[in-house]
Amino acid sequence: MLSLILTIAVVGCSSSGGEEAANAGPTAYANVDLANTRSSPSSLRAATISGLQLAWSRPMQARAEGLHYIGSPVVKDGVVYIQDPESNVEAIDLSNGKLLWRTEYAAPAGGSFGITVGDGMVFGGTPTTAFALNAETGDEVWSIELSDGTSEILTMTPGYHEGVAYFTTSPAQGEGGEVGVLRALDSETGEEIWHFNNVPRSLWGHPEVNYGGGIFYAPAFDGEGSMYVGISHAGPIPGTAKYPWGTSRPGRNLYSNSIVKLNEKTGKVEWYYQINPHGLCNGFLVSPILAKAGGHKVVMDVGVLGVLAAVDQRTGNLLWRTPLGVHNGHDNDGLLAMRGELASLKTPMDVYPGTFGGVAAPMSVRGSTVFVPVVNGGTRLLSQTNTESLGTPRGELVAVDIGTGAIKWKRRFPSSLYGPTTTTNDLVFSTTFDGRLFALDADSGKEAWEEDLPVIVEGGMAISGDMLLARAGSAATETPKLLAYRLAG
Repeated sequence: MLSLILTIAVVGCSSSGGEEAANAGPTAYANVDLANTRSSPSSLRAATISGLQLAWSRPMQARAEGLHYIGSPVVKDGVVYIQDPESNVEAIDLSNGKLLWRTEYAAPAGGSFGITVGDGMVFGGTPTTAFALNAETGDEVWSIELSDGTSEILTMTPGYHEGVAYFTTSPAQGEGGEVGVLRALDSETGEEIWHFNNVPRSLWGHPEVNYGGGIFYAPAFDGEGSMYVGISHAGPIPGTAKYPWGTSRPGRNLYSNSIVKLNEKTGKVEWYYQINPHGLCNGFLVSPILAKAGGHKVVMDVGVLGVLAAVDQRTGNLLWRTPLGVHNGHDNDGLLAMRGELASLKTPMDVYPGTFGGVAAPMSVRGSTVFVPVVNGGTRLLSQTNTESLGTPRGELVAVDIGTGAIKWKRRFPSSLYGPTTTTNDLVFSTTFDGRLFALDADSGKEAWEEDLPVIVEGGMAISGDMLLARAGSAATETPKLLAYRLAG
């Protein structure tokens, strides 16, 4: 195995009375629940939030150069579980921040990172290996090598449901022949039950050039036997000198840039909705969210294309699409290329959103509203293989009506929103890349609370009882921290 494992057992694990009801069962998710709502019950409200104070903080392993951290801590039975950008996993006492155990892998991760806790085990991965740890001790129960780390790497925060853990390998280098694969593993042994190629191994006729099909965020489960994933883009993007505008990969390039519903027992596709056919820029999607609007079950997803889509949970039929943030007329360039209308596409070309503009982190739900962290950033396509960023990205948090797709309110920020949003009661929490942690009134968007953090922020949050946990730190020269806030009194 690639990594050396070191487990440190610390005596004196204590339990907190502030366990969140959403994770009171056998499983705890970074996205809070099976539907990926990131909505937690708690005692944090607009009327009490001014009493939120720093209770403790812990330094964490610094990330490797060039990596980003957008995972979230998970709280279960008074214990905080978290994975750092080097794939190491820690269990921390929620009440006081003391380390309970640490399992080291020392393997710089390549995706969104993060772990899932289910039925007494912690599921996570390194770039090459899926693993399960004993949640009480950190001892490794099993580890399975799924990749050699050269052409495909593990990227997705694992899914877990009813004795099955789900992992994905994704293209590692953006080179020909790389295919993202979703795998269902027996949670007790790690043995493969089924696998699903997110895009075909034939790669639309040119595997020497084409790649695609990564998944970077956790799946959703409906509790009725189906799971939902957001599959990333196809490449090369936008193309090569020989095959401009993706002509090496003709057609829609299924199932790239798609919400896909799978039978969780077999991996069989039940339906798909492709948000961006034949995408020409980065098109990864975040975690799908399951929700209801007027009694109607919907699935929502969004990605760096910056278009939030809602589809019928039963059929996959489109209900509405809403562009978010800054767009400058290139949302349908993939359709032009797919139809062979290449004369309409010329470089240099400025594209908004582009290269991690749009939506790069999970959204959250409260009632009939979904809260989306948006990055207003663009890219200049200098040629088929050369790009540059356009200025400094800015952010906005947008509240969207789940029933109609109408924008209820939006709040702009001078810095990007690369971290997920999280809701509780009448509040929505988010972070900005320049180091602000804030809570807004969920109905109006007015600021209810703000904290300046010691480092810049990309990571997610967790809410439990009277506590808020935030993982801050991105730059390689900084010491990342896990920060725990508690209501005074």
